[in-house]
Amino acid sequence: MSGFKDVVGHSEIIQYIQNAVIEDKVSHAYILNGEKGSGKKMLAGLFAQTLQCEKGGAEPCYECHSCKQAVSGNHPDIIWVTHEKPNSISVDDIRVQINGDIQVKPYNGKYKIYIVPDADMMTVQAQNALLKTIEEPPAYAVILLLTENANSLLPTICSRCVMLKLRNIKDQLVKKYLMEQLQVPDYKADVCTAFAQGNIGKAAMLAGSEHFNEIKDEAVRLLKNIDTMELGDLVEAVKRISAYKIEITDYLDILMIWYRDVLIYKATMNIDRLIFGEEIDSIRERAKKSSYEGIETILEALEKAKARLRANVNFDLVMELLLLTIKEN
Repeated sequence: MSGFKDVVGHSEIIQYIQNAVIEDKVSHAYILNGEKGSGKKMLAGLFAQTLQCEKGGAEPCYECHSCKQAVSGNHPDIIWVTHEKPNSISVDDIRVQINGDIQVKPYNGKYKIYIVPDADMMTVQAQNALLKTIEEPPAYAVILLLTENANSLLPTICSRCVMLKLRNIKDQLVKKYLMEQLQVPDYKADVCTAFAQGNIGKAAMLAGSEHFNEIKDEAVRLLKNIDTMELGDLVEAVKRISAYKIEITDYLDILMIWYRDVLIYKATMNIDRLIFGEEIDSIRERAKKSSYEGIETILEALEKAKARLRANVNFDLVMELLLLTIKEN
């Protein structure tokens, strides 16, 4: 069973949480903001377990009745908010699971804790419903909002919450975790660490993927031939990735790393810093063809495409716009 000591990175956030618990200065609402795989759920779960632990320390004891309930997912005062629609948390979800429940006092402990994964999926109506609760919460209530993009929340919600930003973890810590905890071989840990860019969840996902090398090779093939491919062929090439157990935004990250390599090589002529170093001939050729402005335009287009796909914008439309931008630059 893991405690804060087992979390890789995020030491400042952990220290803040533990101090708040020990000094009895727990806020009524927090936003844990970080990209997918950054550890938001793990930190939120440990925070909730620590608050409910009967021993009252800075870590869950895992021995008391409350800790055992939390580990089994049956703690009555730790509520994980769910939603039926895949890309939306509705006003009814908030009213039923938080607003309609929060006035009932805790069954066992001092706190009643509501954890909202994907909180940036709340509709405006849902956020307004939650705002009323955050403005006047019961003394025992703690609400944890987990987001990938806190900017999508209403400013009035953000201003009433403590913001905890999960930052990228140092590569050496990610590699150490992969090798020591997941027994990933040295060479594979290097590759997965490079592609994860400080996201330990993504590194673990890549390390556990049977198809990661195939996906990477497919992306490289696309990038090498993109100048001569028709748009329909490009979209179909990207669609084939859905056959693998990897999200399209992770695939777009691979494309983004390629163009960052192109930009780095164009600026420095140094191959030591390249993640796609084994593809130096193609990187060099692309650096000659594309201007600095063109590469920056492509990187911006990739970021926009990721955001649009997260917002459930039509896949074909997003990919057509992205691939047209890549071809033109």
